[in-house]
Amino acid sequence: MARSYLRPMALLYGPDAVALVKADRAAPLAGLPSIAFTKAELITRDQQQTTRRFIEFAEARHHPGFTAITSPRPDFGSLQLNRCHIMGIVNVTPDSFSDGGIHYKAETAITEARNMWQHGASILDVGGESTRPGSDPVSIDEERARIMPVISALAKDHKVSVDTRKALLMKEALSAGAMIINDVSALQFDTLSAATVAAAQAPVILMHAQGAPRTMQLAPKYDDVALDVYDQLAALIARAEGAGIARANIMVDVGVGFGKSFKQNLQLLQQLTLFHGLGVGLLVGVSRKGYIGAITQEKMAGHRLGGSIGGALQAMMQGAHMLRVHDVKDSLAALTVFNAALDPVSAAI
Repeated sequence: MARSYLRPMALLYGPDAVALVKADRAAPLAGLPSIAFTKAELITRDQQQTTRRFIEFAEARHHPGFTAITSPRPDFGSLQLNRCHIMGIVNVTPDSFSDGGIHYKAETAITEARNMWQHGASILDVGGESTRPGSDPVSIDEERARIMPVISALAKDHKVSVDTRKALLMKEALSAGAMIINDVSALQFDTLSAATVAAAQAPVILMHAQGAPRTMQLAPKYDDVALDVYDQLAALIARAEGAGIARANIMVDVGVGFGKSFKQNLQLLQQLTLFHGLGVGLLVGVSRKGYIGAITQEKMAGHRLGGSIGGALQAMMQGAHMLRVHDVKDSLAALTVFNAALDPVSAAI
């Protein structure tokens, strides 16, 4: 059976976007008032072939996926998804690919997380198990010892998410004040995860990954990376809903660097607007990742700030509702300047 997809194109920003939407000559992208589109790519796929053609706004609005693409997203926890948020990465691990474990001690991680908050992070994502390519899982006791002191300290006066694949730690983190579950396995690693999230009525981020962290980068294979990831995320959303998780409590992450080659990452990022057809919030995490190093020839992950900001801006321009970053202050400064140039009248200057 053929499937049909709609990928918004010809994007407009700021006052231009607002004016054309008001004139019914463009549609808002994913409920974001400052981004609109006037054209789209219509993609049809079956087992034999994939066809693509460009269509105008007037035709695109009759596609069955149009409403999902354009509708405002409900609040995600206490975060309004009418703008792009910054999620600060708090790795409490000794083997993080990005920082070499410099925030491994709880006190250091708490201090750095509070700095991220002061610099404008909307939420702090605390994780205690590295899922970098080639990594091994850690025990639940070790992961608990790493993250719970940090979550307990931060959740008193900050918005916190927990980056874990383990249901028991999800439950404990929520009890300690975490408000969002961020699971790189999309609730598939632990058979109790979906029921745990559903019972807590907690917002959850479902990330796409092909394979386990230890082996996922050995030989990732897709027929069409964007469409395959889209279909798999759609199935993960349906599975979560079947477990009792409200669609309004679901956000997706396309999983850059998780079972994708460097080229596949770029193909995925180039077609990000496709994923608004899922009708949920979209998170993108490109910060310091390997494909950036491959492009810039920077081998040290911690030195990939410029490339990371470039990736963040590209994701924001395609309607990402949340960016997961290591360098909060610089990333937010880049987004702020970019938006100010789009709308000088409203700029805080």
